[in-house]
Amino acid sequence: MRILVTFAMEDEFAPWRRLRAFRAAAQDATEAYTAEVGGAEVAIVVTGVGPRRAGAAAASAMRGEPGSIACCISSGVAGALRPEFTVGQILAARSVISDGASSTAARNTLSSSEALVSFAGDCGATVVNRFCSGGRVISTAEEKKHFGAAAEAVEMESFAILQQAHEAGIPAVAIRAVSDAANEDLPLDMNNMLSRDGQLSVPRVLGQVALHPFAVPGLVRFARQGKRAAESLARFLDRYIAVVAERACVLESKVAAVRQ
Repeated sequence: MRILVTFAMEDEFAPWRRLRAFRAAAQDATEAYTAEVGGAEVAIVVTGVGPRRAGAAAASAMRGEPGSIACCISSGVAGALRPEFTVGQILAARSVISDGASSTAARNTLSSSEALVSFAGDCGATVVNRFCSGGRVISTAEEKKHFGAAAEAVEMESFAILQQAHEAGIPAVAIRAVSDAANEDLPLDMNNMLSRDGQLSVPRVLGQVALHPFAVPGLVRFARQGKRAAESLARFLDRYIAVVAERACVLESKVAAVRQ
């Protein structure tokens, strides 16, 4: 059984990479890794931040091995949009909406696999109704309050990844670890800190720190929270992959139904 797992950034994947013997794999120009986890072959793709990069990387991975991918997990960190969610908590979304669209805009809503969501709940994830997947980092508590009317967490890649999976007939799910609380402003505008390949740029971070030196304590706190979230996600994914592999027959029956 082959499972595709995507992360936007290397830092999100790093704790799991240390936990398991992932090895580098060829995937066009995209950073990719493979390992055996819980009896399944796991293929990792680090897509870069944002829907355009995520969609292109996911499409490339799915085209490269048609019919061989049993399911896809859009993973990484997310900002909470509701006060009850805490840093490090694992959320699994029943659906993903694009750009903060209301839940009534069906054309902007994609559903996760019911089976994959159920398995995530069995492994300890909190099952929520929606993630909002947009084109930029949401940086302030005020913005989060606005998006919170439509979703429980905000991130940038899952809609594009689920869209590619749906088109390929591959069951998919959006699973994220909370990196920042709903009432929390990010210390700096993260949109100004990304490199052209969608990764965190150290020179750009230093440039922003030089412009906003009083943001340093908040930046350190945010980095710690991100590390905590990624570590929580690594532990969860290790359990979750084993459960998905064990219950593969449920997924296989659903894939067969979709492809008929």
